Amino acid sequence: MSKTTQPQLLFAIVGCGVIGRKRAVALNQIPGLALGYACDLDATRATELAQLAPGCKSTTDFQAVLADPDVHAIIVSTLNASLAPITLAAVRAGKHVLVEKPGALHAAQLREIRNAVAKTGARVRLGFNHRFHPALQKARELIDTGALGPLMFLRGRYGHGGRKGYDREWRADPKLSGGGELIDQGVHLIDLAGWFLGDFATIEGHAATYFWDMKVDDNAFLSLRTPGGQTAWLHVSCTEWKNLFSFEIYGRDAKIAIDGLGGSYGMERLTYYKMLPQMGPPETTFWEYPGNDDSWGSETHAFIDDIRLGREPAPGLREGIRMLEIVETIYQKSGYPPS
Repeated sequence: MSKTTQPQLLFAIVGCGVIGRKRAVALNQIPGLALGYACDLDATRATELAQLAPGCKSTTDFQAVLADPDVHAIIVSTLNASLAPITLAAVRAGKHVLVEKPGALHAAQLREIRNAVAKTGARVRLGFNHRFHPALQKARELIDTGALGPLMFLRGRYGHGGRKGYDREWRADPKLSGGGELIDQGVHLIDLAGWFLGDFATIEGHAATYFWDMKVDDNAFLSLRTPGGQTAWLHVSCTEWKNLFSFEIYGRDAKIAIDGLGGSYGMERLTYYKMLPQMGPPETTFWEYPGNDDSWGSETHAFIDDIRLGREPAPGLREGIRMLEIVETIYQKSGYPPS
């Protein structure tokens, strides 16, 4: 049959909450794909998500999804504690996987998945959709063209203010979450910092619980340095009160400032400050991105290319392992042993 009558790739989504629904919407907008299963322990949630895609089956039985030879790829969007076990089972069954950040509770779980990938050849992409926001993509473009000159350091801040009862939700339970704000929003900043500066040889910082009545952190402060001395200075917080995303990249010739992610974080905007020969006030150019968040669709396109081209996903298991090693180092320094 032609591509128009039979999709080349059949997907399943495991975990039908808010993120699972975002993934389903993104899949529906890409020709040549089909969502075959919506799987969740909550049958109602699975049924509601399945209704978003024609012919999609709802199920509470993950093994039934694994057993279907027509399923090529699985998107895993469950609670943190379930991400790695489900991904490992899928990889062992020969399915490609897009697993939401942080991918696992501990780096050791991702190493086990990496060993399984070596045997089956499955592709595993870590879901770091922030890389696909237009301002971050523009930053990548500017840096790759040399517009900033050699990079020196970057500074990132990311946070929200929680909500009533936040410290009684699953994110406050280390057995389900693996930690607090650092392993939640913090991993996005760590991933972006590594994307721009490379691997980090020196890891310093601490996590703390200042406000919320919970056993996990509500703030974390990191100073990460590459072998060449480039520094990423990061702060994540769920005592921010007013949602904030700020990411600044400094080169010898210019700087980039990215503010907002849309929605409650404010309009996404990139400002480019070019240093002039005489120094003083820089030449300033800015781009604004008021549209809908298309990062989920762009990331899905990248995952499809991973599968069809047989390429190594980036960010994939290598990046995920290093990210969780950084998280674990900060937690151990701060008296939050991995649960």
